[in-house]
Amino acid sequence: MDLPTLTNNFSIPGILRFSQTEHGLLRASITTPACCAELYLQGAHLTQWQPKSGRPVLFLSERSVFESGKAIRGGVPIIFPWFGNRTPTAWSQRSDGPSHGFARTEEWTLTFAALAGDEVHLTLTLDPSETSRSLGYDHFQLVYQLTLGAELRLRLTVRNLGSEPLWFEDALHTYFAVGDAREIAIHGLAGTRYLDKTDHFKLKVQDEPVLRLSGETDRPYLDTVAAVDLDDPLYRRNIRVEKSNSSTTVIWNPWSTLAARLDDMTAEGWISMVCIETANVATNAITLDPGEQHTTEARISERPHAAPPSC
Repeated sequence: MDLPTLTNNFSIPGILRFSQTEHGLLRASITTPACCAELYLQGAHLTQWQPKSGRPVLFLSERSVFESGKAIRGGVPIIFPWFGNRTPTAWSQRSDGPSHGFARTEEWTLTFAALAGDEVHLTLTLDPSETSRSLGYDHFQLVYQLTLGAELRLRLTVRNLGSEPLWFEDALHTYFAVGDAREIAIHGLAGTRYLDKTDHFKLKVQDEPVLRLSGETDRPYLDTVAAVDLDDPLYRRNIRVEKSNSSTTVIWNPWSTLAARLDDMTAEGWISMVCIETANVATNAITLDPGEQHTTEARISERPHAAPPSC
């Protein structure tokens, strides 16, 4: 798609406008009475969502690279068709391809935009490309539906258009902005099994009733459909992540140990973020029969802490 086509077919005066960055990336900017937001067509990557009554909910690294073919650090990257490094499976012995798959760096097509009340509804699609075919993924379609208002709703549908089963992992790799990652509390995962990627993928159980970060954290929590609450005392708010058709929740923070080695994050960037990802990975990967589809959905809402009583 090009900028004139987007503007002529989808712009909504005063609400939805399109622009192009100096490096040629196409961008949608949304402003409604309920929120403001920003989305790039590369990766269908939502980089901003801010309810009008609060501060930005999504973290975006100061060093994010906005160039063709390069992943953006922050916001909501779409992970498909594998999570992390590609590894051999029962469906394919291949281990080539970029980390987290190809969907987050491919150009998506905007197919629908509308305003309903104070919410903007967007639909984008991704079809097979030369890149995906070279990696063994041909007969599929991704459909991404976003509802942007006082609440954020994200729906990623994977369709198998081929004649063979389609195996994949997916994730809405959401980066949340926090006051200080060392002070936050994450509720909803007590008693849940997880793979500790910082300890050779050992299978463990979260015994603590509340998760508090104290070092590099990279945990796919398995077989969980529970909502997760992120309590942030410095920003005085609670962020709730509810989900459907997702059996994995991933918690990630690089801490100072890994952040110092990331070219697209400042050495202190880890303090201001935590990822709570709505996913289906590892033993929760999805296999679709021909003609089937699967929709992973995340619903994100912000609730301010109650104001202290006045004297």
